[in-house]
Amino acid sequence: MGLSLLLLLIIVAVLGVIYRRMKKHYDYFHDKPIPSTATYPLFGSTGPLMLKRCAFNDFIQTIYNKYPSAKVFGTFDMTTKMFVIRDPDLIKKVTVKDFDYFINRRPLFGDSKEDDGNENILFNKTLVGMVDQRWRDMRAILSPAFTGSKMRAMFELIEQYSTQMVTILKEQSQETNYVDYEMKDCFSRMANDIIATCAFGLQVESLKSRDNEFFTMGKQMLNFNRLIVLMRVLGLRFFPGLMIKLGVDIVDKEQNQYFSKIIKEAVRAREAHGIVRPDMIHLLMQAKKGTLKHQQETMETTAGFATVEESGIGKSVINRTMTEPEFIAQCLVFFLAGFDTVSTGMVFTAYELAMNPDVQQKLYEEIVETNKELRGKPLTYDTLQQMKYMDMVVSESLRMWPVAAFDRKCVRDYILDDGAGLKFTIDEGACIWVPVHGIHRDPKYYPNPEKFVPERFSEENRHNIDMTMYMPFGIGPRNCIGSRFALMEIKAIMYALLLNFSFERNEKTPVPLKLVKGFTGLGVENGMHLRLKMRK
Repeated sequence: MGLSLLLLLIIVAVLGVIYRRMKKHYDYFHDKPIPSTATYPLFGSTGPLMLKRCAFNDFIQTIYNKYPSAKVFGTFDMTTKMFVIRDPDLIKKVTVKDFDYFINRRPLFGDSKEDDGNENILFNKTLVGMVDQRWRDMRAILSPAFTGSKMRAMFELIEQYSTQMVTILKEQSQETNYVDYEMKDCFSRMANDIIATCAFGLQVESLKSRDNEFFTMGKQMLNFNRLIVLMRVLGLRFFPGLMIKLGVDIVDKEQNQYFSKIIKEAVRAREAHGIVRPDMIHLLMQAKKGTLKHQQETMETTAGFATVEESGIGKSVINRTMTEPEFIAQCLVFFLAGFDTVSTGMVFTAYELAMNPDVQQKLYEEIVETNKELRGKPLTYDTLQQMKYMDMVVSESLRMWPVAAFDRKCVRDYILDDGAGLKFTIDEGACIWVPVHGIHRDPKYYPNPEKFVPERFSEENRHNIDMTMYMPFGIGPRNCIGSRFALMEIKAIMYALLLNFSFERNEKTPVPLKLVKGFTGLGVENGMHLRLKMRK
C-alpha cells in the first residue's frame, strides 16, 4: 500500500511539473502588449483543427475576426508560438524589408540542415523545405527557370495537352451531351498529365487511362490522411534528428524510388541522345550545369502580386550547383504543387463560374473573340496574357479561395516596432502566421467580400485594392516561385474547357460549400460535383 501511494505521489508530482512547465510556456504572450487566444494543454489554440471541428480556412478567418482592431495577436499551434500579423505595413515589414529575420518557413517535416548525408530523404532538399543560405542558393539557381520567356517556351506543351483533353471529354459526353465529374478528381488528372509532360517528359491521359501508374503513384504520395503518414509528420515535427537518422521521409520510399527512377532515366536518355525538350527537366538540367542564366525581363504581373524577379534572389552570386538528390527533389516538389495546389485553384474557379453564369457568359464571350482572332491557330502564351477578363476571373477566384495562411520562422530575436507605440520582441524560434484567408475576406480591403466580383480586379478598379493584402502566392522573396506556371496552367485549361463546354450545377453540387475539416489543405466535403455540358 505504501509503495502504491509513493508511486501515485510520484506520478502526481511529474504531472504537476509538466503542467507548470506547459502553463509557463502557454503564458508566453501574457508579457506582450498584444491580445492572445485561449490555450489548452498540448492542443494550444488549434484544438478545433486537430479534432476536425472546423476547416483551416474557417479557423483562420475566425481568429482573424476575433481581434478586429489588433495589428498583431498571439496564438499557439499546439506548442508552437505563433504571432498572427493583420496589419498591411507590418506584413510588408516582416516579409520583405526585414526578410533576413524571417527567411525560413516553419520546419513541419524536420530540419533540412540535418539530412545532408541521406540521399533517400527528398522533401527537405526541395526549395520549400530548404533553409538559410542553402535556400538562397537554390532559389537563385532555379529563378531563371521560371521567367516569362521560359513559360512561353513551355506553353506549347500545355496547349497540346489541352487539345487532347477536350477530345477525351467530348468522347465521354457523346451519348448525353454532358459529363458529370467530381472536379477535384477531374482537375487532379489534368494537372497530373500536364506535370507529366512539362516536368517528366511523359505522355499520360489520366482522364481515359484512369488507373495509370503515374497518376496512382502521385495520388498515393499526396494521401496525407493515412495513419502512417500522420505518425511520420508527428515524428518529424517533434523528433526531427532521430527520424532523419532513421531515414524517415514524409513521402513513401516506394514513391520516392518510382519518381527518382523516371527522372534519372529521362536525364540519361537526353544526355546520351542530345534530346532537347522545352520542359522542366531540361531547364533543371541547365540549372544544374550552371548554364541557365537569369534574364532581366519586363515584370509580368497578374493583379499585382509578386513575381520571381521582385525578390532579386535570382541576381545573387551562386557558388554551388545542384546535387542529383536536389535535382530529383525539385522535380518532385514541382509535381506535388502542380498536382494538388493548381488543381484546387481550378476546382474553385469552375465552381464560381457555375454559380455565377453571368460571369461565365462574359468570360466565354472573351474566349470566343480570342479564338476568332487566332484564326484557327493554337492559343499562345502571349495571347493568353492579353485576356483581361480571364485574368480578372482567376484573380478573384484566388482571392476568395486562397491558402488559409502562410508562415515564417524567426531565426533570431526581432524587435517588431510599428512606429506608433507598439513595440515588442519576437523571440528566436517563434513563428508568424499571415492570415491570408482572413485578409482576403475582410470588407476593409474587399467590399462585399463574400461575393464573387471579378470586376474588382479591372484596370479601372485595381487602384482601390491594397495589393500588399492580395497574397494568393505569398509575398516577399519567399513567395511561390511557380506562380507564373500555375496561372498559365489554370488559364489554359479554363480557356480550352469553356470554349467547348459550360460549367453547370447538378444534383450533387454542394450549395453552400462545406470545406473539409481539420489541419489540411483547401477541399470540399463530399467532393465538388459539377456538370460539363457541351456547347452547341
